[in-house]
Amino acid sequence: MADSLILEVADFEHDVLTGIYSEETGRPQPLRFTITVRMKPAPHYAPDTPLEASKNYMDLKFAASQALPEGVHFKLIEAVADHVCETLFVQDERVEAVSVKIVKLAISEDGEQIGMTLSRERR
Repeated sequence: MADSLILEVADFEHDVLTGIYSEETGRPQPLRFTITVRMKPAPHYAPDTPLEASKNYMDLKFAASQALPEGVHFKLIEAVADHVCETLFVQDERVEAVSVKIVKLAISEDGEQIGMTLSRERR
């Protein structure tokens, strides 16, 4: 098995314009993101290894917040996840795969997690 580096931001919440029902459109909904990125690691990480040898974890958070186009309504959360994946692939050519889990917090009634996970590999 080849070496890999997995970076993750878990349980990040951000409001996004999404939904297909009339009560969902026109206002942001709270979504919970867990984003996992697989990339090829450096051959070795020493105590003084610079950040450029990895990827800034905040890039994952950025892809699910500020990188989403302002004022754009995503009918499906799958489209939100797809946009996050594409943003991360464009940001860094070392990214080999991205997985985005999104939970729609507004529709939970008893604490259940309702949502989806989209996983993409670089094409």
